[in-house]
Amino acid sequence: MLIHQVKVLQSVAASIIEGGRGVTGTAFPRQPEKPIKLYEFEGSPFSRRVREVLTLLNLDVEVYPCPKGGQKYRKLVKEKGGKTQFPFLIDENTGDQLYESEVIIQHLFKHYGQTGKTPEKYAHYPKLPVAGILATLVNTARGVWVNKKIIDRAAPEQLLELWSFEASPYSRLVRETLTELELPYLLHNVSKERWQDMGPAVLRLKPGKYCPLKGGKREKQLPLMQGKMQVPYLYDPNTQTKLFESALIVQYLKKQYGHS
Repeated sequence: MLIHQVKVLQSVAASIIEGGRGVTGTAFPRQPEKPIKLYEFEGSPFSRRVREVLTLLNLDVEVYPCPKGGQKYRKLVKEKGGKTQFPFLIDENTGDQLYESEVIIQHLFKHYGQTGKTPEKYAHYPKLPVAGILATLVNTARGVWVNKKIIDRAAPEQLLELWSFEASPYSRLVRETLTELELPYLLHNVSKERWQDMGPAVLRLKPGKYCPLKGGKREKQLPLMQGKMQVPYLYDPNTQTKLFESALIVQYLKKQYGHS
């Protein structure tokens, strides 16, 4: 448990380095009809840029982890796109297959943003993602390498489902584990939609019973989360397991899938 808390503090530091991006998002996303597929790995600074925009747009996406040394999805990316480079996005709604974080970000704003235009702050990233690299180093490069003990282990029959948002320190620990175990999952972004949502679940700025924005995405997701707006929340349809709390989720994932 002490080790887990140290990892939480590292994850908090990583979120601070990222300047608070990946916290808030629209309450009324333009969710695509067919799920977007994102091939990436948690510790990639360029992938992080894309995940921050997915949080801002509050989109759900299928994530296929491709850690360094991974055998499962890296070769698929090479087959489909012609090179092993990440992030790699497949959007069956538009027929696009895209590399390069800036290209992917422009695509997401064009098709799923409220105006169809990329905001200036997201249009021109520095070529060297200094903040992202520092965040990865602070996290001691977790979410970068595959767990070599589980190479060639078959993926679960059904996608796991994770409710999260990019800058959540506790959610990051779960996503890192999913990456290292090469476990594909459906990511449900539940961005903070207004000031009343700010703060940890038990310490929100607005005290009292939590009431989500009427008609917003959080309100619609709440019944799927056992009526409790707290991340991370994991549902594994393969075992019918439902879990809150990052330590419990990480423990479950390693026990259930962390073997050959």
